[in-house]
Amino acid sequence: MIHKGKKLYEGKAKIIYEGPEKGTGVQHFKDDATAFNNLKKSQIEGKGVLNNRISEHILKNLNQIGIKNHLIKRINMREQLIKLVEIIPLEIIVRNIATGSLTKRLGIPDGTVLDHPLIEYCYKNDDLGDPLIAKEHILAFKWATLDELKKINDMTFRINDFMVGMFRGIGIKLVDFKLEFGRLQEGDKQEVILADEISPDTCRLWDVVSEKKLDKDRFRKDLGNLIEAYQEVANRLKIFPEQHNITEVKFNKPTSIKIKKK
Repeated sequence: MIHKGKKLYEGKAKIIYEGPEKGTGVQHFKDDATAFNNLKKSQIEGKGVLNNRISEHILKNLNQIGIKNHLIKRINMREQLIKLVEIIPLEIIVRNIATGSLTKRLGIPDGTVLDHPLIEYCYKNDDLGDPLIAKEHILAFKWATLDELKKINDMTFRINDFMVGMFRGIGIKLVDFKLEFGRLQEGDKQEVILADEISPDTCRLWDVVSEKKLDKDRFRKDLGNLIEAYQEVANRLKIFPEQHNITEVKFNKPTSIKIKKK
């Protein structure tokens, strides 16, 4: 049992608590579903469990290719032990296929495959609606240095290359996704590492053949069956059922999760 200290931060989908050692935290994945800057919200039982497992799987694989991130280990079905970082107030959006706000802003036909991945920056501020910004804003207001921004861009392209291949291998298109980064202080050394989560909450994922949406757009657009979609992603990634003696994970309804153990 890992000791969990006081609450440090609560966001729309996660809570961060003090960890058992200095510089560590416990990240708890909630079942809250939100969209449109928290204007639409609901509780979907089991979502936090799936996001925890999917994000763990992806972050562990990214670590193996040299992408440092805040994950230390998964503690239980809903929580991870993480390194505490100073979050850089940017959301990095990577787009491989045009959809969502990009098509609305620029009139690009939905589903247009981009010749090269497109990176967009948003200022991470819920009160302002996470507005789209340019590199010049980031440097002018000192949200990140030029060197930090270069490291973020380099890591982002590597993450995209890896994830496009990983998802393509299981019959899924990685349409777009959001990343966050933070500054990790270890002694006199400070470095920028990947933080937050990577899950169907933060990615748009379409089936290669049917283009069925397997992500949070099922909630945004009232398509239903969000849990089943997230479960399908987990199953294709072969996350369930091997770990921790779980032999079957079955979702009977969008709002229920049943876990059978040996």
